[in-house]
Amino acid sequence: MVEAGSQTEAPDIETMRETVNRLLEPDAVPEALPPAADELGTLTLLLREHLDLLMPQVEQRAKRLPKDSVTRFCAFACLGEARDRLRATPSSAPGGDVAYGRRLARVLNALCDHYENVSAGHQGAGQ
Repeated sequence: MVEAGSQTEAPDIETMRETVNRLLEPDAVPEALPPAADELGTLTLLLREHLDLLMPQVEQRAKRLPKDSVTRFCAFACLGEARDRLRATPSSAPGGDVAYGRRLARVLNALCDHYENVSAGHQGAGQ
């Protein structure tokens, strides 16, 4: 889907959230096992690609909000967190790759929320 007056294709938030849930769902059920190594590698790559796609779109939309908008501030804070997560590398400790994937999943999930908020034009307090 392409937005009116835009050359940028709208992100598929539903697919992004499905990818997030594939990594975070095991947290909801303690006895669930994390994905196998090959699936984890694929999911981590997908999460990184989703972040690379979504981050500029959130930033572009957040810039349209007033400078004193709480929604704008929160979106930019999340963008900073996402950049930090993308620069980080998995720990070499046992389970480090799973923990890294889950950190990416959580920040992508938050960024999806921010995308929806800034796209809807929510400004928050201090409008």
